[in-house]
Amino acid sequence: MTTTLTPSRLSQLERLAHKRARAKMGWFIHATVYTLVNACLAVLAVSGDRQWHLYPLLGWGLGLTLHGIAVFWLSPGAPLRETLVQREMRRLLAQEKT
Repeated sequence: MTTTLTPSRLSQLERLAHKRARAKMGWFIHATVYTLVNACLAVLAVSGDRQWHLYPLLGWGLGLTLHGIAVFWLSPGAPLRETLVQREMRRLLAQEKT
């Protein structure tokens, strides 16, 4: 099935592409800051013979993981979300036929 893109639809797709790119870029920046800050905390903690840096590492790591799940799996167009949308569309279409 081929469809022609109207200027309106092309504009919608471009806005969605920019939104997705911003979300992914935000995650990469978050991951970079996480890595740099936690590396510095680890150096400070090891120089003091204590392992306190593990607490922010794990807590912030959980936040980074949830951020990644939201961006890469649950955002519009993400593989998991698209699979679920397609599954629901098939179910709804099947119900309409009956």
